[in-house]
Amino acid sequence: MTDTRRARLTAAGIDVDDALQRMMGSEALLERLLGKFPEDGNYAALRSALAAGDLEAAARAAHTLKGVCGNLSMTALHGLFTRQVAALRSGDAAAAWALLDEIAPAYAAVTAAIGEAACGPA
Repeated sequence: MTDTRRARLTAAGIDVDDALQRMMGSEALLERLLGKFPEDGNYAALRSALAAGDLEAAARAAHTLKGVCGNLSMTALHGLFTRQVAALRSGDAAAAWALLDEIAPAYAAVTAAIGEAACGPA
């Protein structure tokens, strides 16, 4: 992994060293799993479920995203989804919806950094 790639991922909130430790040092595995993240449909499902008022479906999607972000050491997103899951489980739809104001830019930053990293240095 180049220093540029590492810096972009780190700036987006990914603890690259921790992620590599989870992957037993395999950069190839980390790259493969990061590459799948933007394709995962749970973020769209979360937004749709919240818009429809389906807190159960929103909680499932947020919980899945929390786990994925934790496993990929996306620390900022993991923390946000942890808070959102708690809000959803307590039935606080307003708080869960409000968290999207923080989640959306963090999610966009991570997906952009993953895409940039896959393309190599600029």
